[in-house]
Amino acid sequence: MSITEPGPDVTDPARELPRHSIGAAARHCGLSQDTLRWYERIGLLAHIGRDHTGKRRFSDRDLDWLTLITRLRTTGMTVADMIRYAELVRAGASTIPERLAMFRKTRADVLERIAELEQTVAVLDHKISLYEQHVPGDATRSPDNAAS
Repeated sequence: MSITEPGPDVTDPARELPRHSIGAAARHCGLSQDTLRWYERIGLLAHIGRDHTGKRRFSDRDLDWLTLITRLRTTGMTVADMIRYAELVRAGASTIPERLAMFRKTRADVLERIAELEQTVAVLDHKISLYEQHVPGDATRSPDNAAS
């Protein structure tokens, strides 16, 4: 697996062939076509190939990149940070330490969010347990007033 691209065989030249329409690329990564065009405009996507009519054509490598940046967005990484990451990737191997630092920070942020979500699930579980024990029609005890 390559540092810049996910996937089993990034050396396969067929992965570079621009063959997927913008609609197929959008469906692949769960983004709108407008978002893909915007990503290209702001430099988050490298040059996207065009067919003889000028329509965008995405390669498998482009789809892998879109999958990666979609996952990065899910982590809460800002678009500005994703653009910075894309610039670092294009700048080459000398930027690997900076990319590593970015991913370590993002990972720490994600783990913090997971911990917060686990605490939220615990509160929800507690409230669910209270509601499950509540006898319908018993106006003297409300689970919402129980200690959390």
